[in-house]
Amino acid sequence: MPRDYGRNRRVADQIQRELANYIQREMSDSPLRFVTVSAVDVSPDLANAKVYITNLLDEVDKEQVTSALNAQAGHFRHLLARNLTLRSVPKLNFVFDVSVQRGNRLSALIDSLNKDKEE
Repeated sequence: MPRDYGRNRRVADQIQRELANYIQREMSDSPLRFVTVSAVDVSPDLANAKVYITNLLDEVDKEQVTSALNAQAGHFRHLLARNLTLRSVPKLNFVFDVSVQRGNRLSALIDSLNKDKEE
């Protein structure tokens, strides 16, 4: 039976914390400064990491943000290699996380139903 909080989860949490700091520091003057790292999934062999990102601004194009971050993935991987104590740092793949927006939309729908009941 696998452990709930194994090495993959610990590595993913550490990558998430470090990447969030790097993006805020490195991208402070670009539109990417409003990008947040919502989750990181690391493969079982620790070779690949899927980084889920969200953007606080709705007017920014999702594909443009993910392509810009994927272009910088090598740089972020190099920064991670300096601070993580891993034999090899996973390859980073940035993916836009739509779950936050979907949750906000569902919450707004539920709120509108509650307003209809009150009226």
